[in-house]
Amino acid sequence: MPLATTRRTGLVDQVIGQLREAVTAGEWPVGERIPPESELVTALGVGRNTVREAVRALSHSGLLEVRQGDGTYVRATSEVSGAVRRLCGSELREVLQVRRTLEVEGARLAATERTEAELERLTELLRIRDAHQSAKEYDEFVQADASFHLAVVQCGRNTLLTELYRGLSEVVTASVEATKHADNVQHTGLLEAIAARDPQRAVTEAGGFLDELLKEIE
Repeated sequence: MPLATTRRTGLVDQVIGQLREAVTAGEWPVGERIPPESELVTALGVGRNTVREAVRALSHSGLLEVRQGDGTYVRATSEVSGAVRRLCGSELREVLQVRRTLEVEGARLAATERTEAELERLTELLRIRDAHQSAKEYDEFVQADASFHLAVVQCGRNTLLTELYRGLSEVVTASVEATKHADNVQHTGLLEAIAARDPQRAVTEAGGFLDELLKEIE
Protein backbone atom coordinates (compact mmCIF):
# COMPACT_ATOMS: atom_id res chain seq x y z
CA MET A 1 0.00 0.00 0.00
CA PRO A 2 1.44 3.43 -0.95
CA LEU A 3 1.01 4.92 2.52
CA ALA A 4 3.86 5.86 4.82
CA THR A 5 3.63 5.87 8.61
CA THR A 6 2.67 9.32 9.83
CA ARG A 7 4.46 11.51 12.38
CA ARG A 8 2.76 12.11 15.70
CA THR A 9 1.76 15.72 15.01
CA GLY A 10 -1.34 16.84 13.20
CA LEU A 11 -2.32 13.22 12.67
CA VAL A 12 -5.74 13.80 11.17
CA ASP A 13 -4.42 16.32 8.64
CA GLN A 14 -1.56 14.00 7.72
CA VAL A 15 -3.92 11.06 7.22
CA ILE A 16 -6.24 13.25 5.13
CA GLY A 17 -3.25 14.21 3.01
CA GLN A 18 -2.11 10.64 2.48
CA LEU A 19 -5.58 9.36 1.65
CA ARG A 20 -6.05 12.25 -0.77
CA GLU A 21 -2.69 11.48 -2.41
CA ALA A 22 -3.62 7.81 -2.86
CA VAL A 23 -6.80 8.88 -4.66
CA THR A 24 -5.29 11.60 -6.85
CA ALA A 25 -2.38 9.34 -7.80
CA GLY A 26 -4.81 6.71 -9.02
CA GLU A 27 -3.91 4.07 -6.44
CA TRP A 28 -7.61 3.92 -5.61
CA PRO A 29 -9.63 4.63 -8.80
CA VAL A 30 -13.01 6.34 -8.83
CA GLY A 31 -15.77 3.86 -8.05
CA GLU A 32 -13.54 1.42 -6.16
CA ARG A 33 -13.64 0.65 -2.45
CA ILE A 34 -10.67 1.80 -0.39
CA PRO A 35 -8.98 -0.63 2.07
CA PRO A 36 -10.96 -1.33 5.24
CA GLU A 37 -10.39 0.67 8.37
CA SER A 38 -8.28 -2.02 10.02
CA GLU A 39 -5.81 -2.03 7.11
CA LEU A 40 -5.55 1.75 7.11
CA VAL A 41 -4.90 1.79 10.85
CA THR A 42 -2.03 -0.68 10.41
CA ALA A 43 -0.56 1.01 7.34
CA LEU A 44 -0.67 4.50 8.83
CA GLY A 45 0.26 3.60 12.38
CA VAL A 46 -2.57 5.65 13.89
CA GLY A 47 -5.70 4.95 15.89
CA ARG A 48 -9.12 4.08 14.52
CA ASN A 49 -10.59 7.41 15.57
CA THR A 50 -7.95 9.28 13.56
CA VAL A 51 -8.72 7.24 10.44
CA ARG A 52 -12.46 7.66 10.95
CA GLU A 53 -12.14 11.43 11.31
CA ALA A 54 -10.01 11.68 8.17
CA VAL A 55 -12.42 9.54 6.16
CA ARG A 56 -15.35 11.58 7.47
CA ALA A 57 -13.66 14.84 6.39
CA LEU A 58 -12.96 13.51 2.90
CA SER A 59 -16.54 12.26 2.66
CA HIS A 60 -17.88 15.72 3.49
CA SER A 61 -15.62 17.20 0.79
CA GLY A 62 -16.96 14.76 -1.81
CA LEU A 63 -13.75 12.80 -2.37
CA LEU A 64 -15.02 9.65 -0.63
CA GLU A 65 -18.44 8.12 -0.05
CA VAL A 66 -19.19 6.03 3.03
CA ARG A 67 -21.76 3.31 2.37
CA GLN A 68 -23.00 1.86 5.61
CA GLY A 69 -22.45 -1.87 5.80
CA ASP A 70 -20.50 -1.91 2.54
CA GLY A 71 -17.39 0.22 2.95
CA THR A 72 -15.94 3.50 1.73
CA TYR A 73 -15.68 4.23 -2.00
CA VAL A 74 -13.80 6.78 -4.07
CA ARG A 75 -16.29 9.30 -5.43
CA ALA A 76 -13.99 11.81 -7.19
CA THR A 77 -10.33 12.52 -7.85
CA SER A 78 -10.31 15.88 -6.08
CA GLU A 79 -12.43 17.98 -3.77
CA VAL A 80 -13.20 20.31 -6.69
CA SER A 81 -14.48 17.40 -8.72
CA GLY A 82 -16.49 16.13 -5.77
CA ALA A 83 -18.12 19.52 -5.31
CA VAL A 84 -18.93 19.72 -9.02
CA ARG A 85 -20.51 16.27 -8.94
CA ARG A 86 -22.71 17.31 -6.03
CA LEU A 87 -23.72 20.54 -7.74
CA CYS A 88 -24.29 19.14 -11.22
CA GLY A 89 -25.46 15.67 -10.41
CA SER A 90 -26.47 14.03 -13.66
CA GLU A 91 -27.80 17.16 -15.39
CA LEU A 92 -26.11 16.83 -18.77
CA ARG A 93 -27.19 20.24 -20.01
CA GLU A 94 -25.52 22.03 -17.10
CA VAL A 95 -22.31 20.06 -17.54
CA LEU A 96 -22.15 20.85 -21.25
CA GLN A 97 -22.79 24.53 -20.56
CA VAL A 98 -19.95 24.68 -18.05
CA ARG A 99 -17.70 22.73 -20.40
CA ARG A 100 -18.43 25.26 -23.12
CA THR A 101 -17.39 28.16 -20.90
CA LEU A 102 -14.07 26.59 -19.94
CA GLU A 103 -13.23 24.88 -23.22
CA VAL A 104 -13.84 27.94 -25.39
CA GLU A 105 -11.40 30.00 -23.34
CA GLY A 106 -9.00 27.06 -23.19
CA ALA A 107 -9.04 26.77 -26.97
CA ARG A 108 -8.46 30.50 -27.40
CA LEU A 109 -5.42 30.39 -25.14
CA ALA A 110 -4.13 27.18 -26.71
CA ALA A 111 -4.11 28.82 -30.15
CA THR A 112 -1.73 31.52 -28.92
CA GLU A 113 0.32 29.68 -26.29
CA ARG A 114 0.86 26.14 -27.58
CA THR A 115 4.33 24.84 -28.40
CA GLU A 116 5.28 22.62 -31.32
CA ALA A 117 5.70 19.68 -28.95
CA GLU A 118 2.22 20.26 -27.56
CA LEU A 119 0.79 20.48 -31.06
CA GLU A 120 2.34 17.11 -31.87
CA ARG A 121 0.77 15.64 -28.74
CA LEU A 122 -2.63 17.09 -29.61
CA THR A 123 -2.33 15.64 -33.10
CA GLU A 124 -1.56 12.18 -31.73
CA LEU A 125 -4.34 12.34 -29.14
CA LEU A 126 -6.84 13.31 -31.83
CA ARG A 127 -5.63 10.52 -34.09
CA ILE A 128 -6.20 8.00 -31.31
CA ARG A 129 -9.58 9.51 -30.48
CA ASP A 130 -10.76 9.39 -34.10
CA ALA A 131 -9.52 5.82 -34.58
CA HIS A 132 -11.56 4.63 -31.61
CA GLN A 133 -14.58 6.57 -32.85
CA SER A 134 -14.35 5.02 -36.33
CA ALA A 135 -13.98 1.54 -34.87
CA LYS A 136 -16.92 2.19 -32.51
CA GLU A 137 -14.68 1.31 -29.58
CA TYR A 138 -16.68 3.57 -27.35
CA ASP A 139 -15.07 2.92 -23.97
CA GLU A 140 -11.66 3.78 -25.40
CA PHE A 141 -13.14 6.69 -27.36
CA VAL A 142 -14.59 8.29 -24.23
CA GLN A 143 -11.22 8.30 -22.47
CA ALA A 144 -9.36 9.52 -25.56
CA ASP A 145 -11.82 12.34 -26.19
CA ALA A 146 -11.63 13.55 -22.58
CA SER A 147 -7.82 13.40 -22.73
CA PHE A 148 -7.78 15.50 -25.90
CA HIS A 149 -9.93 18.24 -24.37
CA LEU A 150 -7.82 18.36 -21.20
CA ALA A 151 -4.66 18.60 -23.30
CA VAL A 152 -6.12 21.55 -25.24
CA VAL A 153 -6.81 23.41 -21.99
CA GLN A 154 -3.34 22.60 -20.68
CA CYS A 155 -1.79 24.20 -23.78
CA GLY A 156 -3.17 27.56 -22.67
CA ARG A 157 -0.78 27.69 -19.70
CA ASN A 158 -3.39 29.08 -17.34
CA THR A 159 -2.88 27.06 -14.18
CA LEU A 160 -6.18 28.03 -12.57
CA LEU A 161 -8.20 27.25 -15.70
CA THR A 162 -6.41 23.93 -16.04
CA GLU A 163 -7.08 22.95 -12.44
CA LEU A 164 -10.71 23.99 -12.68
CA TYR A 165 -11.09 21.88 -15.79
CA ARG A 166 -9.20 18.97 -14.23
CA GLY A 167 -11.62 19.18 -11.34
CA LEU A 168 -14.39 18.54 -13.84
CA SER A 169 -12.70 15.40 -15.16
CA GLU A 170 -15.31 12.94 -13.92
CA VAL A 171 -18.31 14.94 -15.12
CA VAL A 172 -16.58 15.74 -18.43
CA THR A 173 -15.95 12.04 -18.99
CA ALA A 174 -19.54 11.27 -18.02
CA SER A 175 -20.81 13.85 -20.52
CA VAL A 176 -18.65 12.33 -23.27
CA GLU A 177 -20.04 8.92 -22.33
CA ALA A 178 -23.59 10.27 -22.56
CA THR A 179 -22.98 11.71 -26.04
CA LYS A 180 -20.55 9.11 -27.39
CA HIS A 181 -22.84 8.00 -30.22
CA ALA A 182 -22.81 11.47 -31.77
CA ASP A 183 -20.50 10.39 -34.58
CA ASN A 184 -20.88 13.75 -36.32
CA VAL A 185 -18.75 15.47 -33.66
CA GLN A 186 -15.25 16.00 -35.01
CA HIS A 187 -12.35 18.07 -33.72
CA THR A 188 -10.18 18.37 -36.82
CA GLY A 189 -11.17 22.01 -37.25
CA LEU A 190 -10.21 22.78 -33.66
CA LEU A 191 -6.80 21.20 -34.10
CA GLU A 192 -6.25 23.10 -37.35
CA ALA A 193 -7.13 26.40 -35.67
CA ILE A 194 -4.69 25.74 -32.84
CA ALA A 195 -2.02 24.74 -35.36
CA ALA A 196 -2.62 27.95 -37.32
CA ARG A 197 -2.51 30.04 -34.13
CA ASP A 198 -5.96 31.36 -34.98
CA PRO A 199 -7.70 32.10 -31.63
CA GLN A 200 -10.96 33.30 -33.17
CA ARG A 201 -11.41 30.15 -35.22
CA ALA A 202 -10.41 28.05 -32.19
CA VAL A 203 -13.17 29.73 -30.18
CA THR A 204 -15.70 29.06 -32.94
CA GLU A 205 -14.68 25.41 -33.27
CA ALA A 206 -14.63 24.75 -29.52
CA GLY A 207 -18.03 26.31 -28.95
CA GLY A 208 -19.61 24.91 -32.10
CA PHE A 209 -19.55 21.21 -31.31
CA LEU A 210 -20.82 21.80 -27.78
CA ASP A 211 -23.64 23.94 -29.18
CA GLU A 212 -24.56 21.03 -31.44
CA LEU A 213 -24.60 18.62 -28.51
CA LEU A 214 -26.79 21.01 -26.53
CA LYS A 215 -29.25 21.18 -29.42
CA GLU A 216 -29.41 17.39 -29.61
CA ILE A 217 -30.52 17.04 -25.99
CA GLU A 218 -33.25 19.69 -26.21
